[in-house]
Amino acid sequence: MIGFTTLRRIAHEIRADVTSARDRDPAARGVGTAEILMNWAGVQAILAHRVAHALHDAGVPAAPMAISYATRAVTGIEIHPAARIGDEFFIDHGAGVVIGETAEIGDRVTLYQGVTLGGTGFQRGKRHPTISDGVTIGSGAKLLGPIEVGRCAKVGANSVVVADVPPNATVVGNPGHPVRVEGRKVEGPDADWIHLPDPLADAIRALSERIAQLERRLEEVDGKPAEAEVRELEPKRGPSSAGG
Repeated sequence: MIGFTTLRRIAHEIRADVTSARDRDPAARGVGTAEILMNWAGVQAILAHRVAHALHDAGVPAAPMAISYATRAVTGIEIHPAARIGDEFFIDHGAGVVIGETAEIGDRVTLYQGVTLGGTGFQRGKRHPTISDGVTIGSGAKLLGPIEVGRCAKVGANSVVVADVPPNATVVGNPGHPVRVEGRKVEGPDADWIHLPDPLADAIRALSERIAQLERRLEEVDGKPAEAEVRELEPKRGPSSAGG
């Protein structure tokens, strides 16, 4: 069963989690601990997970999964009891967050709503991501498989990440690719947290530029604007005849 040392560790982790909510969520600043515990779903979920994980490690049957199931029903956040989560963990809003069985999360990690730390198949063993200290993962991001996300990396909203992420990198897109490493741009398309790449808009822009180039070439060859040539090719309509 759970001993005094384990209970003291859980209490320390919960205090750190509440402090993290107050530090990272502007809405929680100046709010009392009791109010945060009652109203912040992300804090409730991690609090329940701390207990479920301790029971899981102690070999208690059934109870860890029951706690996880009840927490999902109340908060909309699903964390497997076996997942390992470090100190000062914060889930902002939280609805739709899923953290798989073999996921490992370091200290001072922040997740936003809709994040999935999932697997990619039915293999056994390590099959979920490992998240290092100080990582921030944006809303709706999916990190799949036994990948590693380096220290202080950022994953953009709605990214799908299936490969390792270097430390201090910013990753966006589907599939996720680094756009910044150690604060410097990398080769390839750039983006920021607000303006993510839009392949459809890029294709339309390229097509528009190509049409403009072709129109300029037509003007050079024919010596007349392309619009005038189009008007000449249009069929000429005679005067309409009135019946009766």
